[in-house]
Amino acid sequence: MPHTTRGPRRRTGLARGAAASAVILTVISVAGAIHASATPTATTSAARSKPTTSSPPSSTPTAPPSTVFDHPLTTSQCLQRYHISCYSPTQLQRAYNVTPLYDRGITGTGKTIVVVISHGSPTIQHDLDMFDKQFGLPDTRIREIKFGNIPPFDPNDQNMLGAAHEVTIDVEYAHAMAPGANIVIAETPDGPMTTTMDAEKSLIDQGIGDVITQSFGQAEQQLPNINDLRYAFTDAARHNVSVLAASDDTGPTNHGPGGTLYSSATSWPASDPLVTAVGGTHLSLDDAGRRTGPDTVWNDGRGAGGGARSQSFARPAYQDGVSSVVGSQRGVPDISLDAAEVDGTWLYTSYDPKNVGWRVFSGGTSQASPLLAGIAALADQYAGHDLGQLNPRLYQLARDGARAGIRDVTIGDNTFGGVTGFPATPGYDLASGLGTIDASRFVPALAGTARANR
Repeated sequence: MPHTTRGPRRRTGLARGAAASAVILTVISVAGAIHASATPTATTSAARSKPTTSSPPSSTPTAPPSTVFDHPLTTSQCLQRYHISCYSPTQLQRAYNVTPLYDRGITGTGKTIVVVISHGSPTIQHDLDMFDKQFGLPDTRIREIKFGNIPPFDPNDQNMLGAAHEVTIDVEYAHAMAPGANIVIAETPDGPMTTTMDAEKSLIDQGIGDVITQSFGQAEQQLPNINDLRYAFTDAARHNVSVLAASDDTGPTNHGPGGTLYSSATSWPASDPLVTAVGGTHLSLDDAGRRTGPDTVWNDGRGAGGGARSQSFARPAYQDGVSSVVGSQRGVPDISLDAAEVDGTWLYTSYDPKNVGWRVFSGGTSQASPLLAGIAALADQYAGHDLGQLNPRLYQLARDGARAGIRDVTIGDNTFGGVTGFPATPGYDLASGLGTIDASRFVPALAGTARANR
């Protein structure tokens, strides 16, 4: 993800923290490994809503002419030529088993997903149209709402390129999961976290948005006034709006002053008890989207799914059943979806006039959050009303496990940057949360908890 979680966090992506970066897989093989090159890492002030990401390699290989493609390749072609897996939205739809819901008319129709980003992309509607045409998805008109003074897009500004990359991931893959949902982009200028929170609260108060996805964040240690920043989320809870956030791409840690890593850290807003924290997994799929191996915790050397115990928030009641893991603190993440950086997903982009076409991008948890946002929109439609806070429902469903569409992830860990992380274990863990999702079961089950609690 650049996270600030990406924000040009992208990863920290925007889920990452104080600094953000966007990483593009250059799909070249060096000694059998794929190296990521930068749409460079851009550092922002700790107060900005941008992600923090891991540092790029000290030497970046030259990208081949084929970095930008005229059309997407298959996974087997990517593996054969570049030794990476590249996935399409069609493959992810099958992997998360959403097509049976589409067959029943559950596509997110009537629901609105809000993507929050700084700056945005001047070509996002065109790029989504190209994405839809390629993969047979229905066209959707994006509504862009600007807050504050946003400067004109400059393709030579790396922060703006990172933001354009981030919003493209968010929009294209939220749409891939919920092709019938409306999409609103809330664009803000660079600034303190209050800038972003004000924008979110404004939309909530206007009744705009059923699900909010955030691919940005900062280490809790960087936010001494964290309890004064939560007003948008308390407002969302009052209005029954679901709020999601990327858990970050630095495993059990996050970036501190000067790029140093904390010994333990979680990223806010993902760590907020009113927010569903979305961690990262690695998928192994064939060309049709069938799994060729179990999902594992995302940890590929370039990043790892954010997960640890919050240092700012006590354990919420919905995590009482996993107190043996989280102790007295809020545990992150809650659930995990595809995020791996060594592999990537296909994006169509034209915001950079020097690189127009199809590219394989690593998404980090900045991709996982919009994927879940799309699934949440499906659940809202299925239930016939907005579900609001998802976490109490998620932990209620976890008791039924696979029957409720929650698939346990038991392989891997989220150690990162020399900071020891947490292993995936049966049940809840601080590497993958409750696990991942089979949407065909998860969506009806989630809607069922809504009916049971009304």
